[in-house]
Amino acid sequence: MSAQRSINPLDQLIVSMDKALRVIAGVASASRPTPAAHADDGQLDEAEQRRSAGLMRVNHVGEVCAQALYNSQSRFAKTEAMRLQFAEAGREEEDHLAWTAQRLAELGSQPSLLNPLWYAGAYALGTVAAQLGDARSLGFVVETERQVEAHLNSHLDLLPVQDAKSRAIVDQMRVDEIAHGAAAQALGAVDVPLPVRGVMSAMAKVMTTTAYYV
Repeated sequence: MSAQRSINPLDQLIVSMDKALRVIAGVASASRPTPAAHADDGQLDEAEQRRSAGLMRVNHVGEVCAQALYNSQSRFAKTEAMRLQFAEAGREEEDHLAWTAQRLAELGSQPSLLNPLWYAGAYALGTVAAQLGDARSLGFVVETERQVEAHLNSHLDLLPVQDAKSRAIVDQMRVDEIAHGAAAQALGAVDVPLPVRGVMSAMAKVMTTTAYYV
């Protein structure tokens, strides 16, 4: 912890840029085995494979954004405790990033070509949230996780029934996101104003619609 306190702004910038480049380049390592490891590899026709790939690409983009959010919120948090909290949450989210990337490759597809744009936009949002103070920054996490949970639930309805591998990954992601939101709430999150929730929802809609195809 003392090493973290002594890090200077230039070092922080270098660390943040290194994280960004690794995420955008698709370099991620999971600390837990993929939930798909023991799921049956069901047969998918061409249309079903495209559908699964599109949905998993959306989920991968969501994890790229999560890395950007937690990276920026950790960097600009007001207290050391919050910096550590956001950094730890980011490490847990990296599992999701690795799992979805692996599943995309198995489906013969690739991550979104717009990942640099998604990362930059999410980083900017996280920076703004952090500047409002730790309580509001935590509130931003709670609302983000609530919206992510909703879209993961919709993906469980949309994924082909026989695509047990993708479904196992999405279900575990859903469980983790609920836990992250609850943890942020317990730390004293302040509710995000309704207009901001609407903006977040609209931006998420643009991202998910675009990332399904590109």
